[in-house]
Amino acid sequence: MNKLSRKDCIFVGITLFSMFFGAGNLIFPPFLGSQAGTGTWVAMAGFALSAICLPILGVIAVAKSGGLPSLAGRVHPKFAFIFTLLIYLSIGPCLAIPRTASTSFEMAVAPFAASTTLRVIYSLIFFAVALFLALHPEKLSDRLGKILGPCLLILIFVIVIGCVLHSPGGYGTPTGTYEKSRAVQGFLDGYLTMDTIAALNFGIIIALNIQNKGVTNESSVVSYTIKAGWIAGAVLLIVYAALAHIGAISGGSFAGATNGAEVLTNLVSYLFGTAGVIILGIIFVIACLNTCTGLLCCCSEYFSNTFPKLNYRTWVIIFAVASFFISIAGLNAILAVSVPVLNAIYPVAIVLIVLGLLNNVFKKYAYVYPVTITFTAIISILSALPSANIVIPALNKFLGMIPPFNTNLCWILPAAIGIILGIILSVITGKTTE
Repeated sequence: MNKLSRKDCIFVGITLFSMFFGAGNLIFPPFLGSQAGTGTWVAMAGFALSAICLPILGVIAVAKSGGLPSLAGRVHPKFAFIFTLLIYLSIGPCLAIPRTASTSFEMAVAPFAASTTLRVIYSLIFFAVALFLALHPEKLSDRLGKILGPCLLILIFVIVIGCVLHSPGGYGTPTGTYEKSRAVQGFLDGYLTMDTIAALNFGIIIALNIQNKGVTNESSVVSYTIKAGWIAGAVLLIVYAALAHIGAISGGSFAGATNGAEVLTNLVSYLFGTAGVIILGIIFVIACLNTCTGLLCCCSEYFSNTFPKLNYRTWVIIFAVASFFISIAGLNAILAVSVPVLNAIYPVAIVLIVLGLLNNVFKKYAYVYPVTITFTAIISILSALPSANIVIPALNKFLGMIPPFNTNLCWILPAAIGIILGIILSVITGKTTE
C-alpha cells in the first residue's frame, strides 16, 4: 500500500504542527499583536512569511533533496557534516530541548509555587514523559497527531472563544518598532522563532510516521511529507492569527506587558481568573512537551545514523538526561554560546532552502551552492557577533549600509551576488554537475 487515507494525512500534518509549535510559537504572535495594535494584520503578513512559509518550504526542500545531509552536501561534504551537526546540537540538547522544560515550568508551576527542588522534580517528570514518547518516533502521529496536538488546539481556542464572548476591549495603538516598519518587524519576529532550522530536521521523523502507515514508495513518502507540511502550515496560520488577535486585544486593554507570556497571562486572568492561568500553564506544558519530543526524536535519529556505535534508544536517553541537567543547571551559559551560533546559521539555512527548492534551475551550475553559501555564511557570522557580546562599531555600521539596510537582513544581497557569481564561474570554467 502506498496511499494514506485523508484522515491519516491530516493526523500526520497535525503531528508536524505539534512538533513546530513550542513555547516561542505561543509567545511571539500575542506579543506581536500587543505591540502592533491596529497594525496587527500588516505585521502578521510579515510574520507568516518567516514563521510559516519558510519552515514549510524547509520541510519540502529537505524532503525533495533526500534529507538535510544530502541537501547540505551540494555545498561540500565537510560543510554538510559541520552544518548539520551544528543545527542538531543547537536546536537539540544545547538549547531548544532544555528550554522546553524551563519555559513550561515558569508558566505552569512557578506562578503557584517555585523552588529549586520543585524545578528538579518537574524537569525529571517532564523529560521522563518526553523520553517515553520519543522511544517510538514512528508512533508520533498516533500520540501527537491524534491526542496531544488536538488537545493543544482545543485549549487555545477556549481562550480565543472566551475573548470573543467577553472581550476586554479593542486593538491598541502601534508602539515601538511597530509604529513604522510593521511588515518588516513582523518578518524579523517570525525569523526569531527558529522554526526554519527545525524544519530541516523534522522531515525525517514525519517520513518515518508515513512509512509506519504502510507507505513504502520513496516518491509517495516525499509527496505525503509535502502534504503534511502544507497541512501544518495551514493550522499554524489559523492559530497564529487567533493568537495575534487576542494579543492585540490584550495589549489594547492591559498596557505595559514586556513579553508574550505576560500578554497571555493578563488576558486569561481577566477572562477566567485563576482557572485561566491553569489553562495557560497546561497549554505551555503540552506545547513544550510536543516540541521536546519531536526534537529528541530527530536529533537521536541523526546521531544514531551518523555515529552508529550507539543506537537510537541510547541517543534518546543521552539527550534526555543531558537536557535534564542543563535545564536545571547551566542553561544561561549554554544560551550564551548557542544563541550566537543560531543567529549565524539561520540565514545559511534559509538560503540553503531556497537553493534546494530551485535546484532544477541551479543544479547544472557547480559553483552556485558553494559560492552562495560562503558569501551568506561570512556575512551572517559577522552580523551574529553582537549576540556574542563582540561589538565592533565600524563593522556594525558597514553591515547596516548593506541593502535592505538592516543588520538582521544584510545577508540577502550577498546571497544574491553569490548566486550570480556562482553561475558566472560555472559558465567560465565549464564546470557543471550534469
